Amino acid sequence: MAVSSASGAVSVPSQGGRAGSPPPREGRAGSPPSPERPRCEPSAAHPGGEPSAARSDRSHLTELRLSAFAGHRRVALPLGPFTLFAGPSGCGKSTALRAYEALARLAGGAGVGEAFPDPQACVPERARPDAQRRRGFRIGCTADGPEGPVRLDVAVQAEPGLRIVGERLSADGVVLLETALRDPSRPWVQAAWHTAGQSPVTRAPLPDDRLGTALLPLRVAGKTEGQRRVLAAAEQMVVALRSVFACDPRPDRMRARVPAGSGRLHGGCDNLADVLWRTRIECGRRHAQFVAAVRAGCAGPVADAAAEVMDDGTVRAVLDRGDGIRTEFGRLGDGELRYLALSLVLLTGPGVLEVDPVGEVPQAMQTLTVLADGLDRGLDPGQRGEVVRLAARMCERGHIRVVGAVSDASGVAGADGVTVVHLEP
Repeated sequence: MAVSSASGAVSVPSQGGRAGSPPPREGRAGSPPSPERPRCEPSAAHPGGEPSAARSDRSHLTELRLSAFAGHRRVALPLGPFTLFAGPSGCGKSTALRAYEALARLAGGAGVGEAFPDPQACVPERARPDAQRRRGFRIGCTADGPEGPVRLDVAVQAEPGLRIVGERLSADGVVLLETALRDPSRPWVQAAWHTAGQSPVTRAPLPDDRLGTALLPLRVAGKTEGQRRVLAAAEQMVVALRSVFACDPRPDRMRARVPAGSGRLHGGCDNLADVLWRTRIECGRRHAQFVAAVRAGCAGPVADAAAEVMDDGTVRAVLDRGDGIRTEFGRLGDGELRYLALSLVLLTGPGVLEVDPVGEVPQAMQTLTVLADGLDRGLDPGQRGEVVRLAARMCERGHIRVVGAVSDASGVAGADGVTVVHLEP
């Protein structure tokens, strides 16, 4: 496999440590990239990299690492405000998004079974079991923010039983939290976290089905400088990973009328009509922007996009053509429906999308990340260009971050504010 960006191509050998073992020790965060680590293609909107405000105020991911995950080995994927994984079918675009979503679920407190519903599919195909017949996978990420770059690496055992067998949280070359499986017969791992008090570390067991980093605020008192550093780094990582909306619009489910509900958009966008009813009433400015986007990407005249409550209590979405004709969404093509859904997602926020924000952290310190698999699927060149421009504009404002997958980046390469990471089978 090879990963490339506009700054060059780097060969990534398909090799690495045993997938069921704890993640290997890494060098200092911020050290020069190794030959196996692709360089991040700078955003055209911010040639020097991230805006300073984003670096100092909002926690955000700058790298996704797939050390041994499905078809990926020793791969480090750079993440900008708007990142597109590009490549042919089978190159691992969806797999990378799945790993990102799994880390987000773990950071939100989900169990390892919820984060990895099909763990065997995450094990590299050629991974051999160890002497205890264990196989697994390893993933990780880097989060930047007020504490500087913070790294998280996680080793998961998939066979014979699903559990987290190793975890490492580190910053500036200092290991802040490290866990390891000592006794396979017990449902916990031995954890050690930085203290910098009378004892350099504190040791205690943690459950093997939860991410230790997300549990630290419940276990660390924060009395010493070292403990406060651990808490700050863990919070930065959790905040960076939380508030993720995985989006893959399903046109076949968007045509039907839907019952009135919570007004929060599902990942498949099947309840688009219900959400449109809410957003049209609550935010006229955003709705006007949505209508402008619809006008640019749909065939025929468009005066408005509206929702109507039917006699049976269901809601249907329609395009007002401005001449007395209202076109029900059920009559639109697949590409038009996906385009409408993606545009609405990009123009809304955590209050409308079905996400799990960090309640104890102010919204101004958080960033919603949209994971969009098949961002260009079913879209014509004009629709694809409009979606990319809208996403770049919203990401530049700091409204959201977007990580998407496209089969062909030829139409978006070089666009302002877009980081393109090319993957090859």
